[in-house]
Amino acid sequence: MKPIGYIVVAVIAAAAGFGIYQFGIAPRATTESAPTQAEAPAAPAAEQATEDALPETLPDFTLANLEGQPQSIRSWQGKSMIVNFWATWCAPCRREIPLLNKIQSEHGAEGFQVVGVAVDFREDVLKYAKEIGIQYPLLIGEQDGMDAVTKFGRGSLGFPFTVFTDNQQRLVLFHLGEIHPPQAEVMLAAVRKVNSGELTPIQARTVAAKQLAELPHAQE
Repeated sequence: MKPIGYIVVAVIAAAAGFGIYQFGIAPRATTESAPTQAEAPAAPAAEQATEDALPETLPDFTLANLEGQPQSIRSWQGKSMIVNFWATWCAPCRREIPLLNKIQSEHGAEGFQVVGVAVDFREDVLKYAKEIGIQYPLLIGEQDGMDAVTKFGRGSLGFPFTVFTDNQQRLVLFHLGEIHPPQAEVMLAAVRKVNSGELTPIQARTVAAKQLAELPHAQE
C-alpha cells in the first residue's frame, strides 16, 4: 500500500539526515539576535533568523493525534509550548525523548506542554511510542508533517528541531539539534521570563543565546 509513500519519505529522510549532519549532531541553538562565536563558519544567528523569517507566533497546523483524530497544534491554549519535530529513524531524536518526558513530568504543572510532531509513517510512530513510553501528546504526519515544517520559514531542516513558545504561543526560541539538560534549563528559564513580563520574546532570545553560547560544547 505504501510504495510511493516510502519513496517520498525516503527522500525526506535523506534530506533531513543530510541536514542533521550538515548542522552537526552536536546541538546548537538558533536565535534571532546573537551570533554564536563557537561556530565561526556559520552565519550569525541574527542574520539567519532575518533571512529565514521565523514567525512571531506558533504557526497553526493540524495533524492526526495518537487516536487518529485531527488535532491543531494550537489546542493547548494558555500553555508554554515545547514543540519537538522528530522521526523514528533519527538517532538524536530518539536520544532526547527521555529528557522531553522529564520536562513534561517536572514542568507540566507550571504550564509547560511538550508536543511531539512525528514526520514519519503512522504505524512506525505508534509502535515506537509504545515501546519507549512517550508521555506527552503526539501529532503524526507524512507529507502533511513536512508541510507543517515549512510553516516555520526555516528552509530545509534536519531533525530534531524544537520550538519554545510563551503562554500566548509567541515563539521565544528555535533549537536545531538534540537538546541536552543544561540547554533545556536555559531555554525554560527564558520562557519563564517572557511569561512573567520580565523580557520580551526578542530580549529572551538575546539572553538565552548568550547563555547557551557559554555552555560547554562537549555534548556529542
